[in-house]
Amino acid sequence: MAPFRDKVVIASKFGWDIDLETGERRPGLNSRPEHIKLAVEGMLKRLRTDRIDLLYQHRVDPQVPIEDVAGAVKGLIAAGKVRHWGLSEMGLKTLRRAHAMLPVTAVQSEYSMLWRGPEKAVLPLCEELGIGFVPWSPLGVGFLTGAIDARTRFADGDIRKIETRFSPENLPNNLKLVTLIESWAERKQARPSQIALAWLLAQKPWIVPIPGTTQMPHMLENIGATAVQLTSSDIAELRKSISSIEISGARLPPAVQALSEVEAPPKT
Repeated sequence: MAPFRDKVVIASKFGWDIDLETGERRPGLNSRPEHIKLAVEGMLKRLRTDRIDLLYQHRVDPQVPIEDVAGAVKGLIAAGKVRHWGLSEMGLKTLRRAHAMLPVTAVQSEYSMLWRGPEKAVLPLCEELGIGFVPWSPLGVGFLTGAIDARTRFADGDIRKIETRFSPENLPNNLKLVTLIESWAERKQARPSQIALAWLLAQKPWIVPIPGTTQMPHMLENIGATAVQLTSSDIAELRKSISSIEISGARLPPAVQALSEVEAPPKT
């Protein structure tokens, strides 16, 4: 990282119960302050840097008060090892408590044309508190790119195989959304992925999607979303059309969903 460290922003996370010596991921979560500090030391060593720009709690630990978590991060910020912090998929009360203890820079949760859950309460709270929002899976785990059709079946180990929104019985209905996006891509002379990302960018100026990719052409295509112009009437028309399509199936398997919207225990 050293040659270009000042040209990039590094975001990392803590929160899973990972053996910091062996790297083994154990069941459950671990946001105990001592674990957070050791996890960050490991990040700095592996990345060969002196600071993490944005440090997220991956999921709320139901055994650790968020005030204790914020206190640990506050200490890391004071030491210059972390610059900002954020939460992911947390409960609303926990976000308020965390922000009161140590101002939260960003919230990272799933948000896309496929899953608009944050619009109900998370986005309004972020706007109220002045917190940025970072949508993960902004392309719906690849669904909104048009790469998936009704015949698509997923391999073992691919989480989409156990997400019922991608099940064979639900795909035909949910592909109505892809058809809509593809029609807009034709109208705007863009790719479907660019329409999906441009729509997110048009929601709020403090929303910054993070599409994951391992291929340079996909990355360049995603960056091209910033050139897609959606007028206010376009956004209103798109919102109306998207809202008319009822997505079938759950966004996550029950065991994974259970880790979202968790409230941290009270500080005693």
